[in-house]
Amino acid sequence: MFLADVIGTVVAPVQHPALAGERLLLLRVLKPDGSSAAKTRIALDRAGAGVGERVLVVDEGNSGRQLVARANAPVKTVIVGVVDYVELDGRLVFDALHCADADLV
Repeated sequence: MFLADVIGTVVAPVQHPALAGERLLLLRVLKPDGSSAAKTRIALDRAGAGVGERVLVVDEGNSGRQLVARANAPVKTVIVGVVDYVELDGRLVFDALHCADADLV
């Protein structure tokens, strides 16, 4: 699993049938401290997330396919939660309530 910020939506009118009706979001992968960690990713949204939210993401094919209940679906990356806060080494580094990712404590 990893943390990410939702930075956009993806619309794909032509796609694999297993993805029909699924919402795709563009993600910026993050380190626990909130800094950027890797390239962007596209994920299926199973948590009702929106642009600007920090999310928890599963990035493993078998888990992704189980979440969409389709054994042969071409799915790897799935948003499974919206993050309220992140605490790292006893410090609050992200708090969705205050929309900040700085040292809050």
